[in-house]
Amino acid sequence: MKEEIWIEKYRPTSLSDIVGQSEIIRRLKSYVASRNLPHLLFSGPPGVGKTAAAISIVKEIYGENWRDNFIELNASDERGIDVVRTKIKDFARMAPLGGAEFKIIFLDEADALTSDAQSALRRTMERYSATCRFILSCNYSSKIIEPIQSRCAVYRFRSLSTEAIEERVRHIARQEGLKVSDEGIAAINYVARGDMRKAINALQAASLIGDSIEMDTIYQITAQARPEQIRELIGSALKGDFHEARSMLDQLLLIQGLSGQDVVVQIHREMLDMEMKDADRVKMIDRIGEIDFRITEGANERIQLEALIAFFAIAGMSGLPG
Repeated sequence: MKEEIWIEKYRPTSLSDIVGQSEIIRRLKSYVASRNLPHLLFSGPPGVGKTAAAISIVKEIYGENWRDNFIELNASDERGIDVVRTKIKDFARMAPLGGAEFKIIFLDEADALTSDAQSALRRTMERYSATCRFILSCNYSSKIIEPIQSRCAVYRFRSLSTEAIEERVRHIARQEGLKVSDEGIAAINYVARGDMRKAINALQAASLIGDSIEMDTIYQITAQARPEQIRELIGSALKGDFHEARSMLDQLLLIQGLSGQDVVVQIHREMLDMEMKDADRVKMIDRIGEIDFRITEGANERIQLEALIAFFAIAGMSGLPG
C-alpha cells in the first residue's frame, strides 16, 4: 500500500537486516549472543542504521516482551537536566522485569543534550550500571562530553555505500512492484548521499507518479538539480559567460524551486570532481565555503550565489580553465 510510510514499513527488525555496517553488526551480535552489553555510543551521519541497530539489539535480547525493559527518548525533544533527573533516573532505578539481567535506555540524538544534562547523565550511568545499560546515538561524538564517551563502547557508523543503497532500494522496488532503471538508481544514490532514509523516501515519492522510476522523476520529486546542470553552470561561469551562468541559476532557483543552500551544496560536490589544478580548486572551494557561511548566517541567497558565479567568471577570465 503506497500510503504507508516506507521507511517504517521496511525498517530493519534484526541486526542481520542492517546493510552497509557489517563489521559493527558482527560485534553487536557478539554482545547479543553473550547477553553481556556495555554502555554503547553510536555516532555517524543520519540514515545509516544507528537507531535500527539499537532497537534490534533490544528485540533480540528480550524477544517479544522487549518493551517491558526498554525506553526510548529523543534528546532533541527533551534535552534539559530535568529529563535526566526524572524520566531517565526513575526508569533506571526500577528492577528489570521478567528475570532480565538489565534494562536498556536508548537516548537518540544525544548530542542535543545540554552540558548540565550530560553531566547528570554521567552520574546516573555510574550509579545504576548493575541494572541498566545505556545506548546513546548521535551525529557528532565530539558534542558528547569525554566522561560519557569513556564509559561507552564507541561505534562509528559510516555513510552507506552506493552498493548497499542499491541493494535495499531494489529489494523494496520488488516488494512494491516497481521498475527502477539503472539511471534511476544512480539518481537515488546521488540524492541520498549515503542516507538510507533519503533513498527510501525518494523511491516512495517517485512511486506516486508511476510504477516506472526514471532519473528525471527522482530529480523532479526531490528538488535536486541534475549533476550535468550544475556542471554546465560552473563551466559557463569559468568561461566568463556570466549572463549564461546567471540564466542557468534562474532556472534552478525560480523554475525548479531549489534553495540557495541546495545549489551551493551541489556546486561544491561537482567542483570536487572537475578537472583543474589543485591550487585553482582550493580557491574555488574556499570561496564556496565563504558563500555557504554567509547564506547560513542569513545573507540574501540570490545575491550570494550571483557573487559566487561572478567570482568563477573573474577566475576564468584570469586564466583558470573553463
